[in-house]
Amino acid sequence: MTAPRPRSLGVDPATGKEAFAVTCPGGVLEALADAHALQSAAALAAIVGAVLQADNASDAELAALVPPLHAALDDCIGMMAAGRA
Repeated sequence: MTAPRPRSLGVDPATGKEAFAVTCPGGVLEALADAHALQSAAALAAIVGAVLQADNASDAELAALVPPLHAALDDCIGMMAAGRA
């Protein structure tokens, strides 16, 4: 079994620093991390949709979207597999 990885809880608007936590199943921090992951995935989907709709992005620009898309998809799949989404 792998060690749990820290999950993002969002960015503190006052400091600009991102907060991370290792969450427990069913805990408050897990719920906050899930909500942040879904909000981030929705925002990323909107950005990617706009880029694709504009139909003038370079291969490098499109490639730059792959890592954050992969991370968002990984988070969402994790939530669905655990029955939280």
